[in-house]
Amino acid sequence: MSVVREAEGMDGLQGIFVPLVTPFAADGSVAWDALESLARSVLDAGASGLVALGTTAEVAALEPDERRGVIDLCARVCAVSGAALIVGVGGNDTRTSAGAVAELAAWSHVSAAMVPVPYYTRPSEAGVVAHFAQVAAASPVPVVAYHIPYRTGRTLGAESMRRIAALPGVVGVKYAVGAVDADAVDLLGDPPTDFAVLVGDDTFAGPMFALGAQGGILATAQLDPHGYIALERAWRTGDFAFARSLGGRLARLSAAAFAEPNPTVIKGVLHAQGLIPTPDVRLPLLPAAPDSVANALAVIAREGLGAPLAV
Repeated sequence: MSVVREAEGMDGLQGIFVPLVTPFAADGSVAWDALESLARSVLDAGASGLVALGTTAEVAALEPDERRGVIDLCARVCAVSGAALIVGVGGNDTRTSAGAVAELAAWSHVSAAMVPVPYYTRPSEAGVVAHFAQVAAASPVPVVAYHIPYRTGRTLGAESMRRIAALPGVVGVKYAVGAVDADAVDLLGDPPTDFAVLVGDDTFAGPMFALGAQGGILATAQLDPHGYIALERAWRTGDFAFARSLGGRLARLSAAAFAEPNPTVIKGVLHAQGLIPTPDVRLPLLPAAPDSVANALAVIAREGLGAPLAV
């Protein structure tokens, strides 16, 4: 099946897309009101869209009905705002992944599926390309590949990324290799047509925007959506001095936010700010240490982050 629905609310996959945490109530259930408030707040700040069921959402620890509820809520909020909704879906088996993306047809306001490079099995690069060809063919929405080799165990060269970019229905990549590497320089130096490279490593957002990345899927943007939106805009419009200064400040925040496994510190900060009812995560994650949360809060205060910024 070919792509049958254009992505609503997507403007060339440009800008900041925020992968939301899943807040939990004291009894361990999903705190739906807090999730909706978070979703609305980042869109009101100017984010291009939301990412539901990413790693930051602790998707592996959510029950199937909770996952559906998260999509329902985010789709409703994005429909009202006219924003894009990207949904994380798929695994390391091609047939299962194809079936999972096909189920997104149930939501009319889902803009794209974010599908990881198959993990653990470590297929060849040619196998990864074939995987995305089959998944995209089965998907009712455009596909964003999720390239994160330190989680999947599978690296991809720039040439393989170009082969994936050429597949019908594949519109972008969340690029999260833990560095600004030679393949990123190669890919962004001669970018594929109609294919968005989105930064996936928060700490490297500034350098990747400087190279030409069209946007980012950045968990730390929950803590300062205005800042990351201003950073992307500054690099795009040529305000380089401001971009370098702000990028350094945001990099310090992202380093603090990822001092422990994602999203533990982010949840700790959001709880300390009164935005979610608990800092709780589900096993095998443990809540962030108080010192890690305090350090992130101190960075926000010291760097003057977390409030609207003028460009």
